Amino acid sequence: MIKKTIIVLSITFLLGSCASRKDLVYFQNDDINQTEVDNNYQLTFKPDDLLQIIVSSDDLIAAQPFNLPISISTPISTNANGMAKIQSYLIDKNGEIEFPVLGTLKLGGLTRIESIQLIKDKLSSGYLKNPIVNITITNFKITVIGDVQRSSVFQLANERITIIDALGFAGDLNISGKRDNVLVIREEGNQKKTYRVDLRSNKLLTSPAYYLQQNDVVYVEPNNAKVQDAAFTRTTGLFISMASVFISLLTILTR
Repeated sequence: MIKKTIIVLSITFLLGSCASRKDLVYFQNDDINQTEVDNNYQLTFKPDDLLQIIVSSDDLIAAQPFNLPISISTPISTNANGMAKIQSYLIDKNGEIEFPVLGTLKLGGLTRIESIQLIKDKLSSGYLKNPIVNITITNFKITVIGDVQRSSVFQLANERITIIDALGFAGDLNISGKRDNVLVIREEGNQKKTYRVDLRSNKLLTSPAYYLQQNDVVYVEPNNAKVQDAAFTRTTGLFISMASVFISLLTILTR
């Protein structure tokens, strides 16, 4: 009787663990409206972004006052030379930075192109001829956690990152990761917003969470089979101990 019960439970567990092609394959052929696919996505700057802004022009000497001084980091080893590093601007809670000569600039909520144009317009108004402005976020990061190969915080140089890129950095989902309900947590204004995406569907390409923003968190939920397996593993020792006691008592009573 006990053997029969174990066999039935094992078969039930195995059947529950099986996954079909439909459960695993990305980008299955759901119809999408191509006009909803945003190929021109542009990141907007937010409070707490660190921006490296470099200004140059035809007259390099005239452009110097509009650049932050270069700092020299102190090496740990006395035999190593210090490394030069361009300082960054921190966008405050009001979306503003303090820029040399020009004063307070509001860049929060603007795209890179809009921010560059804003600074160029101000520089062209009596300061520099043909100014060139380059802006880079130095602290762009995303976090991938859950049922993936390598959960981690990823500091990135590229700011045009998709959810597929992020999962690629994490080594992709484990076979037990749920592909139909991946969660993206995002800061928007003073709120935390959540988005659910289905990696199996082409409609992922039209999701507002397809392109990730700075500080986004991507969470992959384990499937039911893995949750059950984890619960089974935690209680296996207890069940074995209880079964041993029960068998011992049964043996004594039936003598």
